[in-house]
Amino acid sequence: MFSETANKIFQEVIEKYHVLDRVDQPFSNSYDKNSDLLAHLLYRKCWIDTVQWHYEDIIRHPNIEPVAALKLKRQIDASNQDRTDMVEYIDSYFLEKYKNITPKTNATINTESPAWGIDRLSILALKIYHMNQEATRTDASEAHKSACQAKLDVLLEQRVDLSTAIDTLLNDIKNGDKYMKVYKQMKMYNDDELNPVLRSQK
Repeated sequence: MFSETANKIFQEVIEKYHVLDRVDQPFSNSYDKNSDLLAHLLYRKCWIDTVQWHYEDIIRHPNIEPVAALKLKRQIDASNQDRTDMVEYIDSYFLEKYKNITPKTNATINTESPAWGIDRLSILALKIYHMNQEATRTDASEAHKSACQAKLDVLLEQRVDLSTAIDTLLNDIKNGDKYMKVYKQMKMYNDDELNPVLRSQK
């Protein structure tokens, strides 16, 4: 099943990141895009999510210097754009894969595309990894670990449900029971022409 492969890749990415555990570490993709494009895209997607997860931790430091915070905010903005771009690349992969499938006359569209479900699955992998860290922390109280274990159990159940939903959606598209479209996000705040603040600086 697709989700089994995706979850395996996401775990691989997260574990590799935490070897150095630095947002500025060099990136290298373990999968060649020419031999396994989908794995290549999934790996890159989760790496972006993992770095951004840690950006979000850092920027919440109560004593962060304003200049450093502004720089980090710009990095988070850029990361968000990369994240959105990767979602669209993944959806384009599936559009190409299923381009010869003719939807049935009663086929319906899903509330979200496959890649936006995959986006949530990648974030969920990060939640599971870090909640497991909290549930097993040797310097934490038993109450803390117990509370985190209860949350971890819910996250693990959520991963099963989300994985099943994504696999079902892809199978429905393959069988013509669902059809998909890719709506470009058309983010306005990064565009010199669409953001009035940026436009005024030209």
